[in-house]
Amino acid sequence: MVQGLPKLDRIDLRILAHLQKNGRMTNVDLAEAVGLSASPCLMRVKRLEKAGYIAGYGAQIHLQKLGDTQTVFTEVTLSDHRSHDFQRFEARLRAVEEVMECHLVSGGYDYLLKFVTRGLPHYQEIIEQLLAQDIGIEKYFSYVVIKTAFVRQHYPLERFFPPQE
Repeated sequence: MVQGLPKLDRIDLRILAHLQKNGRMTNVDLAEAVGLSASPCLMRVKRLEKAGYIAGYGAQIHLQKLGDTQTVFTEVTLSDHRSHDFQRFEARLRAVEEVMECHLVSGGYDYLLKFVTRGLPHYQEIIEQLLAQDIGIEKYFSYVVIKTAFVRQHYPLERFFPPQE
């Protein structure tokens, strides 16, 4: 448990598990699914929201229905490794909307990025713009996704955080 945050019990974890799978479910349906009446369930949801456990609600878009896109994972190694080098790189990457994920990692390179673009020429255009901005990229390797077998949109919360009751 993170210090300063309310302790979660198994019902709180069930609420979070259900909401991450279906954020639009009614409070009545949620209460029934977790074994509470509606009023206490709503109070718990509000408490979880206020404590920041629930970051937000949104629609999951089926991107393929809108048109063709390309997913590319990119390993990036920075030329320098001072704190401000990482900060400058991350700040610039935040402004690139096609970068869906940016992870500082251990191992043979510094960052693992996930791009979603209109296609490979669009991806290459973005990479060339990043290189031209002199934000410390020493080298990069691109991995073009051929097929996405599956993507999980929810975490197995009760496996990660078994209730301590």
